[in-house]
Amino acid sequence: MSAIDLAYLRTWIGRSRSDEDVIGARHARLMAATVDHPDPGRIRDGEALPPLWHWLYFLEGLPPGELGRDGHPARGGFLPPVPLANRMWAGGRLTFVAPVPIGARVRKTSGVLAVDHKAGRAGDLIFVTVLHELVALSGALLISEEQDIVYKDASPPAIAAGSSEPPRPDARCRLFTPTSTTLFRYSALTFNGHRIHYDQDYCRNVEGYANLVIHGPLTATVLAGFAAEAGGRALREFSYRGLRPALLGDCLTLSASVDGDRAALAARLGDGSVCMQADARFA
Repeated sequence: MSAIDLAYLRTWIGRSRSDEDVIGARHARLMAATVDHPDPGRIRDGEALPPLWHWLYFLEGLPPGELGRDGHPARGGFLPPVPLANRMWAGGRLTFVAPVPIGARVRKTSGVLAVDHKAGRAGDLIFVTVLHELVALSGALLISEEQDIVYKDASPPAIAAGSSEPPRPDARCRLFTPTSTTLFRYSALTFNGHRIHYDQDYCRNVEGYANLVIHGPLTATVLAGFAAEAGGRALREFSYRGLRPALLGDCLTLSASVDGDRAALAARLGDGSVCMQADARFA
C-alpha cells in the first residue's frame, strides 16, 4: 500500500455529477439487433426499456487527449486517480422502481459512495462504489444502481478455480456466443473505448488476456433479460458479480432457476466454471 494513499483517494467520496438524455428508440433498436432480442417489435416509444439497457445512454465522449492508455477516461476526474493500471467493472446492484419509458427524457445523477482497499492474490485491489439514480423529469425515481469498479496492477489476470457445479435440474438454459461483431457493436453502442474489447495486441501484451474480453455489462444484460423472460415478469431487483473473464470464442451457458419471486442466474464457460453469477427478484 506504500504507493496508494487511500485517505487521499477517499476525498473523492461524495463527488457527484448529473446529466440528461432521451431514451431514444433508434439506439434501443440497435441494441435489440446486437443481442437478438426476442421481441424487437416492442422496442418503440412508450414501451418499457428492457433491463440494463439504460447503460446505452448518458454516454461521456472525451477527446483523445483526455483518455488513458487503456481507452478509458484519464484518472482524476469524477473517479479518483487510483495508481493501478487496470480497471474493470466488477459487479453491481440495481432496484427497478418504475419502468424507463422509451422516448422519455430522463436525468441521471451519479455519486462516489465508497473507496476501499483489499489485498488480492496478484497484489493491491482498489474498489470504488458509485451510486447512479435515474429520475423522470417529474422527479419520480426510476432506477437506483450501485456499481462496483475494481482497479488492479498491470499483471496477467489471476484466474481462480471457479465453481463448476452444473445448473440445477429445473433450471432453464440458453447458449450465448458473442462474436467479434457482437463485441464491436456493444462497444460502439456504449461508447466504450476500453481496448480489451477490440485490441488483441493490447489484450495479450499489456493486460495478459489470451483474447478479446467479453464485456461484463453485456453478460449482465443478457442475464437480466433472461431472468425477466424465465420469470415472465418485470424485474424489481437485480444483482450481479463477475467471477472470471469470458473471452471471445467462449460459448456461455446462461441458466435461470426461478423460485417464487426470485431467480438465481449464472453464465458458465465451456468447462462449467461460472464467469458471472446473478440474483433477481420480480415485481
